[in-house]
Amino acid sequence: MVIRARAGDLTAYELLVARHSTAAHRTAVLLGAGPDAEDVIQEAFVKGHRKISRYRGESSFRAWLLAIVANETRNLHRSRSRRDGLALRAAAADPRTDVGEDAAVETVLAGERRAALVRALRLLPVKDREVIVCRFFLDLSEDETVAMLGWPRGTVKSRTSRALAKLRGLLDVAEVRRG
Repeated sequence: MVIRARAGDLTAYELLVARHSTAAHRTAVLLGAGPDAEDVIQEAFVKGHRKISRYRGESSFRAWLLAIVANETRNLHRSRSRRDGLALRAAAADPRTDVGEDAAVETVLAGERRAALVRALRLLPVKDREVIVCRFFLDLSEDETVAMLGWPRGTVKSRTSRALAKLRGLLDVAEVRRG
């Protein structure tokens, strides 16, 4: 499909967009686009279409497209007057099955843990947040993370390690406060 899209096949590009729109939305939200996530991914998809001839296949198309989404999200941050107002939300799971009482309690607890994780993630510096989101929320490989963020492999490895340590420390503090 990428080859067809590069040759100008709009239908092929639409299929690529459909295939990667969920990951693109999750990326924008987790990197702090908040309520502007739809606008960010729309702009990223338009830029991706205009620049698809620049895609050389050195990384996966997914990583290339998510890099555009990440850049558009960064552009959004730059245009905001305050960084304090970052609206970072994790995509909530859609429980569509009937659950019993024990499962309901587990769902509530999982929601609380997810909320604590997102709160801690918000406290990390932007670059630390980006690498954590790529590696663990988007489940990108190291190669895809390198391609998406445009960092050297060693930087991705070291920043991932340091960011995880910071995140663990923040989560430990949250656990101590809860009792």
